[in-house]
Amino acid sequence: MGAYGVRAVTIPFYATSSEQQIQFVVNDAQVRFIFVGEQEQYDKAHRVLNLCSSLERIVVFDRNVRISSHDPNTLYFDDFLKLGENLPRQSEVEKLWSEAKEDDLCNILYTSGTTGDSKGVMITYSQYHAALVSNAMCVPVNDSDRVISFLPFTHIFERAWSYLSLSVGAQLIINTNPHDIQTSMRQTHPTCMASVPRFWEKVYTGVKERMDSASPLQRKLFNRALEVGRKHNVQYLARGKRPPMALSLEYKLLNRTVLSMVRKQLGLENAHIFPTAGARVSPEVEEFVHAIGLNIMVGYGLTESVATVSCDHLDKPITLGSVGRIIPGLQLKIGENNEVLLKGPTITKGYYKRESLNATIFTEDGFFRTGDAGYMKDGELFLTERIKDLYKTSNGKYIAPQMIEALLLVDKYIDQVAVVADERKFVSALLYPNSAYLKSLLRLIALILARAKNYVPTIECMQ
Repeated sequence: MGAYGVRAVTIPFYATSSEQQIQFVVNDAQVRFIFVGEQEQYDKAHRVLNLCSSLERIVVFDRNVRISSHDPNTLYFDDFLKLGENLPRQSEVEKLWSEAKEDDLCNILYTSGTTGDSKGVMITYSQYHAALVSNAMCVPVNDSDRVISFLPFTHIFERAWSYLSLSVGAQLIINTNPHDIQTSMRQTHPTCMASVPRFWEKVYTGVKERMDSASPLQRKLFNRALEVGRKHNVQYLARGKRPPMALSLEYKLLNRTVLSMVRKQLGLENAHIFPTAGARVSPEVEEFVHAIGLNIMVGYGLTESVATVSCDHLDKPITLGSVGRIIPGLQLKIGENNEVLLKGPTITKGYYKRESLNATIFTEDGFFRTGDAGYMKDGELFLTERIKDLYKTSNGKYIAPQMIEALLLVDKYIDQVAVVADERKFVSALLYPNSAYLKSLLRLIALILARAKNYVPTIECMQ
């Protein structure tokens, strides 16, 4: 925020960015100052210092970081703040402030580079302003909400969502380690959180795992509560219909006695809304989250659109499998190969210093090419595949990997999956197992074998 106050352009890194990524971005954007947190981040920045001609200074937040004795260009954050004591450059600050314009460049957000060279998406203040106005009209976060962070602030989704939350007076709860998010939720009882589908997939498999080890009576009661929750929240409320009285009464009872306990275990006793985007949401998982009484708002967006393009509108019918309705202010049309095309005040003007690329990313009538294929139905957007991610097998069949991966990821024994199909005879998948669940399964198999055949399991089998 301080940088914004003097028209400085900020460029966020991920905490896990490699030295090569840091060096590329610093040189591409001619970065002058880098702010770092832990020792590992400082060490990376220090190693690239002499490889980046524009880099003048490194500022370290944590006093516990050991600064190299041969590094005169680094100082701690509290020493950095002392440079502003007695306001030695206040007139310059006020001049910069007075010259600020909505079209000033605010951020350059670099893509991951997984599909080629990393590209810097240019985001202006006017884009953020338009995004705040449009999202406030359909995302009902308010000043009573407690919003916990899950995604890194480098990610446009978390960044724009947090700015929206601050703009309406909501509290932000900063979770410092994504692996601790469920513990943090139980400690702080948030009402809202933006997340990716993988979070809800883990919640789904975690709850199902607990139910698998419960008593038959508990399982029967939970399954009944889920069925009633699905009918009440998905078949009726999500479709804009009033539930029958008998269903409403049964739901109130089971919600108070069973479903509320599930939400309490998650730390979501006062749940409000949960925007979710970034990948395909399995309808099975989406239905489950709605059934336990949580307002998951599935959406779709890009860095180039300041996150939200579309999202579920809670005051309008919701169809599982869609990515919601277009936010106000955006124009959308379906182009060649069913590509989703966008125009509006939140859309980037292009990529930083990529003039040749910028000449190709817009249609002749000014629509941005998203690279995503989809269609509109009854006012909702449905995505079918990422055009550039389509695989073509050796027999000419096109495969959309995201749908297959989403179906596999709801299995509790699978932690990560990558579909492999390009120019191959058949479709395969590389699976990374959930080691905790898999070990439990192998122990159970070993015990069954031992009892059935007097078989003594070896240490290797148990592991």
